[in-house]
Amino acid sequence: MNSATRSSRPHPFFIPFSRRRLLQSLALATTGFWAHGALAEMLALTAKQTEGPFYPDHLPLDTDNDLIVVNDSLTPATGDITYLSGRVLGPNGDPVRGATVEIWQCDNNGAYLHTGSGNAGRRDANFQGYGRFLTAGAGEYFFRTIKPVPYPGRAPHIHAKVRMNGRELLTTQLYIKGCAQNETDGIYSRLHDAKARESVTVNFTPMRDVKGGAFAAKWDIVLGVTPPDGDPHTRVDVRNSR
Repeated sequence: MNSATRSSRPHPFFIPFSRRRLLQSLALATTGFWAHGALAEMLALTAKQTEGPFYPDHLPLDTDNDLIVVNDSLTPATGDITYLSGRVLGPNGDPVRGATVEIWQCDNNGAYLHTGSGNAGRRDANFQGYGRFLTAGAGEYFFRTIKPVPYPGRAPHIHAKVRMNGRELLTTQLYIKGCAQNETDGIYSRLHDAKARESVTVNFTPMRDVKGGAFAAKWDIVLGVTPPDGDPHTRVDVRNSR
């Protein structure tokens, strides 16, 4: 996201003030529901998955955590709006502060932000396609995006990557719980362990109190390593990482 504070067209779910400030506030508002290290003994590590061929080969100028609106555009992306949130945790359940969570996915037409993507000619220019968020004190992150749709040969999914202090800690993919296409997906089917599947499969729950409709998905990402504390004021530059 550009460093300057921006305003954009208000959404029924939003209070009309700075978009950056709003998205940060929505993420921080959930902090009180998460206890430090709670139920650590019950945590299962989030399964690793392939990065896939369509990590953006050129990042957009707008890389914030709102993928629905690009820069100051008044036209939102097409698709079912989804609020994706959760925490990044270490293997003992301790929150990981200062990690960069990246997500990328195809748009509602099945096109990625990549020159080699199928359906590239139909790409929705109003969909950011990629976003990132720096985790806060309780390890929380927040994105506004669209509910994932199928890409040819794949079940609906969202790609995710966690980085910290210049290190890549996890690359994986997120799937919709109950989606019939999961069972025939070549990547998802490699997860034979039930807990591994559960770690990357979540409910996309309708938000009935949101005018126009939206979905909410909560996904805690549990790392297999305990990274050192990050600097919350240092953002990881990933533009030249590939």
